[in-house]
Amino acid sequence: MTDPSAANHTGQQRSPQQGATTNDLRQTTEGSNAASDSPAAAHDDWDVEQTDNNIVPLTRAEAEQLFGAKVSRPSRVTPFKVVAAQMVVSLVAALICWQFLSRPGDAARSALLGGAICWVPGALFALRLRGFGSQQSVVGLMVGEAIKMGVTVAMFVVIAEFVPDVRWLPLLLTYLVALKTYWVALALR
Repeated sequence: MTDPSAANHTGQQRSPQQGATTNDLRQTTEGSNAASDSPAAAHDDWDVEQTDNNIVPLTRAEAEQLFGAKVSRPSRVTPFKVVAAQMVVSLVAALICWQFLSRPGDAARSALLGGAICWVPGALFALRLRGFGSQQSVVGLMVGEAIKMGVTVAMFVVIAEFVPDVRWLPLLLTYLVALKTYWVALALR
């Protein structure tokens, strides 16, 4: 559906929605037009490339060939195992702080609190997952993650305001190490 009044001097017609003739587009994609070096033209070329790519998911046999036979095995890593691992990491960090830092009581307590900031929200999320079972939706997971983040922030604020003599270095290091426990558990699955 082209507008005859939109014809240019070569007789090619432009659609009001298109704004460019076929020759204009051909020149841009062939690189003969100086405007093709602009970022906008490069973005248009990228869009054309992306629409040409057809992404086909791997079959089970192809996935096993690429990643090994264990790829189709169900994961043994459950949210409760991750939370248990985070608790163990917190206890180990507290023991290390107790043994090697000056004023060990404050440092060990701070390390335990740092670990708790990680595993308490994780445990709440795991309980929420178990409560919903297979009826969990994407929105339910997003709400669970929002609750988890809210509890994490609230715990940081409560500890900053109401816990005397908190040692921030052991607290933050234990929090970060416990947080990374999830990725280690996934790698060891």
